[in-house]
Amino acid sequence: MPNTINRVRCAGIGLALMLAASAPVAAADLGAKDEPIKLAMLEWTGAHVSTHIAGQLLEKLGYKVEYVTAGNFPQFSGLADGSLSASVEVWMNNVGDIYPKTLAAKQIEDIGKLDLKTREGWIYPKFMETVCPGLPDWTALNKPDCVKALSTPETAPNARFLDYPADWGSRAATIIADNNMPYTAVPSGSEGALVAELEAAEAAKTPLVMMFWGPHYALAENDVGWVTMPPCKEQTNEHCITPPDVDKIVWSGFGAKWPAAYAFLKAFKMDAGEQEKMMLAVDKKGEDLDAVVKAWIDKNEAVWKPWVDGAKG
Repeated sequence: MPNTINRVRCAGIGLALMLAASAPVAAADLGAKDEPIKLAMLEWTGAHVSTHIAGQLLEKLGYKVEYVTAGNFPQFSGLADGSLSASVEVWMNNVGDIYPKTLAAKQIEDIGKLDLKTREGWIYPKFMETVCPGLPDWTALNKPDCVKALSTPETAPNARFLDYPADWGSRAATIIADNNMPYTAVPSGSEGALVAELEAAEAAKTPLVMMFWGPHYALAENDVGWVTMPPCKEQTNEHCITPPDVDKIVWSGFGAKWPAAYAFLKAFKMDAGEQEKMMLAVDKKGEDLDAVVKAWIDKNEAVWKPWVDGAKG
């Protein structure tokens, strides 16, 4: 989940070339192939899909891969000290203060876009347009009847806004405050809790406004509207929600240690529609993540083979 900053590549590339000149060709291409590449596994299923596709393809290149559970902000500490090797689906609107600090310190490297077509903002079940006439315009949320419908014992007299889990980071509470909206942002417990509440609200026609993002399988199964957002008090990530970029971030020593893996990850892309299909299989149909990813890889060699072949070259 999701500003483009200058990349710092020269040191890693230079060292990779030095290694290539001083070692046998195969070893130089792969680098430290006996040391596992540790990929960050973030909380949402889309990131699981992207990460496991990257992981299985890295294994085809000849690498060992480990998947390490990591929080959205804490991952940058791991990437900075090398205890994590790479994170392939970093939503650039939720990177906090630690990302620019570790990037400026040259502890991490941003190696480019994942090319994942994204959407993020405030959503509501479509029936809410009768509860809060005027939606999707955000001013409809401030009308007394709408506030009353969304109020809960936990938030009264304010309305309740269902937010991301606390450790994901979010701009919702800031935007609510910026625009003096009578809402209280209440963090959800997890991605699963967000989806469960959306589905329950749809089924029971319970009023709900919440933070959400796409791609996500839930958007294919629930009829939702997207709020036309309030004006930004400041043109910053903390005060605005815009379609987020999704980048790939590696430990600063990654390119020198695993040159072919570095080239592969720079080329690696993820299609949002394909990702949603795999998320649906995992989250709703209960299929095994690795099996779903393997099936995609088996059917899509024409997509990924250029990435792998280019890395070998």
